[in-house]
Amino acid sequence: MSSRRNFLLQASLGLAATGLSPMLAAAARPAADTRGKDRHAMGVAGYTFAKFDLDQAIAMMKRTNIRHISVKDIHLPLQSSPEQIAAVLSKFRAAEIEVYAVGVIYMKTKQAVDDAFAYAKRAGVPMIVGVPTPELLDYTEQQVKQYNIRLAVHNHGPEDALYPGPRNAWDHIKNRDARMGLCIDIGHATRAGEDPAKAVLAYKDRVFDLHLKDVTAASKDGKPTEIGRGVIDYRSLVEALDKIRYKGICSIEYEKDMNDPLPGIAESLGYFKGVVNTVKA
Repeated sequence: MSSRRNFLLQASLGLAATGLSPMLAAAARPAADTRGKDRHAMGVAGYTFAKFDLDQAIAMMKRTNIRHISVKDIHLPLQSSPEQIAAVLSKFRAAEIEVYAVGVIYMKTKQAVDDAFAYAKRAGVPMIVGVPTPELLDYTEQQVKQYNIRLAVHNHGPEDALYPGPRNAWDHIKNRDARMGLCIDIGHATRAGEDPAKAVLAYKDRVFDLHLKDVTAASKDGKPTEIGRGVIDYRSLVEALDKIRYKGICSIEYEKDMNDPLPGIAESLGYFKGVVNTVKA
């Protein structure tokens, strides 16, 4: 597994000829710009940078050449003024980073739903990654229709009483407006006993977003780790994404060492892109 992972990292990041390890080299200098060549656009879930300010988060994204982000309220507070939103978005634009969604946003009251959709509209994004409680889904669906903003319901693993896996969320939204779908957290889905590849195939057009991570075990006790070091079959996942012609963003959510995420992001990015490059589309 170790040699295969290193090969994929080298093939993806173009570092085979360097004297540094792929992970360290990726962290040390920007990767080559391959945005036009990759069939699965890479992003990052903003929670990855929970312990860093906006400028530091942008700097890490530039170092790894990741150009899409789902912004968390850590860096763009929910009650931000139009001026504050404009300032944050201008920093992302200057770095050539697209803010494609906001979230994860938790919604336990109608006011929280209202606040989330008004926030997304002010930010000018087309999608909310959110967790409305089931009893609020009727009201949330009304807001989806009113604002024409998509909602991707996020699953949070066995500890989550509402949506531990994507199946639980799907059961609540499958007969609702087509703009209501899923943000499948690959690691939490695995810990909740669901095969991420099978989930992608089962829910197809309603898979709006992905949070990519790996875990050490397919159980509640599984811990986050770099993509490629855990138990998730990423080849099967990529094959499933190709089969449904997934058009969303593949966002890394790195949680193993949130005090120093850059090396783990680089390794995870390299492994995932290496798998994509070995799977025939």
